[in-house]
Amino acid sequence: MRPQHVLPAVALFALLIAPAQAQHHDMHSPQDTPAPPDSAVLQAPGQAVFGTVQEAIRVLEADSTTDWSEVDVDRLRRHLLDMHHVAMHVDVEQKTPIENGVRIRVRPTREAARAALSRVLEAHPAMLKQETGWTMDVDEGESAYTLRVTTDASGEQDKIRALGYMGLLAYGQHHQRHHWKLVRGARPHERPSHHEGHSP
Repeated sequence: MRPQHVLPAVALFALLIAPAQAQHHDMHSPQDTPAPPDSAVLQAPGQAVFGTVQEAIRVLEADSTTDWSEVDVDRLRRHLLDMHHVAMHVDVEQKTPIENGVRIRVRPTREAARAALSRVLEAHPAMLKQETGWTMDVDEGESAYTLRVTTDASGEQDKIRALGYMGLLAYGQHHQRHHWKLVRGARPHERPSHHEGHSP
């Protein structure tokens, strides 16, 4: 008589192959697996200009006062490309502490970067002054620019020196306000006519 604790061969075989069959089913039956929710989809746009433009469009759509006939996404794009050039295609040749601040010599490495830097430095000193009280003087040479940034505020000279070229250009929150004006069709860099007030 066969002992009761010994399983029949067929039953033993079924137990051994069951896990493998389950694994095979999991690997080859994607239709049985629920799709991931939208929140699991990648969120990063992949490029900074795309990200800023996407954010601007979301805010414009959420704003009931948006006048789409005035919106100018291409103008915002051009400005963002200028920011890319001044960040990526400008060499910092010299940074020297001076009384009350710092002197920085920078050289654009591409013609597009030179044009972009000229446009950025035309507006940035006034914005920096308004936001921080710091003074930025810009001297344009034949192939390089010299920036002198100073302050009379006690204790802020070291901060200015530490920020350097990139920190001084990126400092503050006026960039975001500027981008918002651009995409809504404002012309913050254009000179006002004789009957208009100036809005930076």
